[in-house]
Amino acid sequence: MFLLRFLKNWTLPIAILIGALGYPFFVHFSFLTAYLIFLMLLLTFCRVSPRELKVKPHHAWLLLLQIGGALAIYLLLAPTHKIVAEGVMICILCPTAAAAAVTTVKLGGSAASLTTYTLLSNLAVAILVPLFFPLVEPQPDLRFWDAFLLILSKVFPLLILPFVAAWTLKRLLPAVHGQLLRISGMAFYLWAVSIVIVTAQTVNAIVNEPGSGLVELLIAGGALVACLLQFFLGARIGFAYGDPIGGRQSLGQKNTILAIWMAHTYLNPLSAIGPGAYVLWQNIVISYLLWKKRM
Repeated sequence: MFLLRFLKNWTLPIAILIGALGYPFFVHFSFLTAYLIFLMLLLTFCRVSPRELKVKPHHAWLLLLQIGGALAIYLLLAPTHKIVAEGVMICILCPTAAAAAVTTVKLGGSAASLTTYTLLSNLAVAILVPLFFPLVEPQPDLRFWDAFLLILSKVFPLLILPFVAAWTLKRLLPAVHGQLLRISGMAFYLWAVSIVIVTAQTVNAIVNEPGSGLVELLIAGGALVACLLQFFLGARIGFAYGDPIGGRQSLGQKNTILAIWMAHTYLNPLSAIGPGAYVLWQNIVISYLLWKKRM
């Protein structure tokens, strides 16, 4: 029991350490990341009741900050350094993590409100990424609309199909839905495996596509500023509408696994250092908040 409790409490640093040390091996499993994201979201959405999902006014403000902030920071930083701009931008644009609902409940917030925003932010990213990323990193052999359709065909099903599949199973195949509901805790272990793989991808990018140390520090530093600002602004918006915990976690706790995958797939691979560093920053913030709650 002690060993299991230790592994669960220290899953994140253990997964990061395994991925960093074993990156030459685990980087070969990068193709699994999209499937792991799909399964994590499917298991998460199986726990959601449609009756609990209600769009609230502060969701619109959070979405405006997520999308508008990402576009603004890219336009601000791109003239100075394009890769730094991409690394910080993806930290802001990235949708809310599926695990944020668990954290929100532990902190005393509303899981239903946060889950609603998780769906909204995933939908927004599924629509915006195919439109925006071909402009950020043009493909020489693809026209804009060809690139748009290519990215849409990969991103939209990955983020939206789990939600549709969970509701369809609940209505048409309740027995299967019930089985998935019973193993929904597996999302935690899928998350751990994903962290190993995306850490390996990030380390591989640093080793094999090195930039200057200053560039990497700037990306990591920008990710820290983005992390702190999003937790702070999310809390302020949520406080104005009676949901400070949900607002804070909605905007601050990101699906960094998805962000790293998108950075490696559609942007300069070195930009993945941004969400890679965000993993560390957001978990320091969350650990502090949970510690403060227990005091």
